[in-house]
Amino acid sequence: MSIKTIQAEQLRQMEGKEGLILQGCGGSLDEWIDGVNEMFTENGILLEGTKFEHCSTFEHDGLTCLLFPFEDVRLDVGKLAMWRLQTHNQFGGTWLSDYVPNRLGGFSSDECPAQKEKTDCPLIGADGNIFNLMGIASRTLRDNDMAQEAKEMCERIRESGNYHQALNIIGEYVNITATADMNEDLDEGITM
Repeated sequence: MSIKTIQAEQLRQMEGKEGLILQGCGGSLDEWIDGVNEMFTENGILLEGTKFEHCSTFEHDGLTCLLFPFEDVRLDVGKLAMWRLQTHNQFGGTWLSDYVPNRLGGFSSDECPAQKEKTDCPLIGADGNIFNLMGIASRTLRDNDMAQEAKEMCERIRESGNYHQALNIIGEYVNITATADMNEDLDEGITM
């Protein structure tokens, strides 16, 4: 399971996607996700042994919120809709497609201003051991004042259990470049 911290504004870039947002999630977010997975499995909302693995958390209007995306789960949407209506006062549950227009002013195709531009990271040509690549990417993030992102990236890579998925995760955090590109940049900066 992974929990990605995002800015509320980033939800505006998720047009065409759907998920459940719970508002006012205090305490351990891991416990919230485990509890929702267990409750939805027992109530026949989550089907075929699927569960929410990749959730996001964000702050809005002083509340900690959780987004449970529907992309990688099989759901009985009718049962989920009934659960959401019956528990709305308790959990503040709403659909992503309702939350964004009603709380954030609608979806936007413009690039989210809260997103930082990715830092170049010389991985092409480096030793391909995933722990080596993770270390280089993590160091690059920390060197660019992104220690929280480095920690989050490493946690997600360790949980992925798949080399190609791990590479994709690294690519979400840094702009993967060749080691030769970095050497050329350094050489261009030296004048005699």
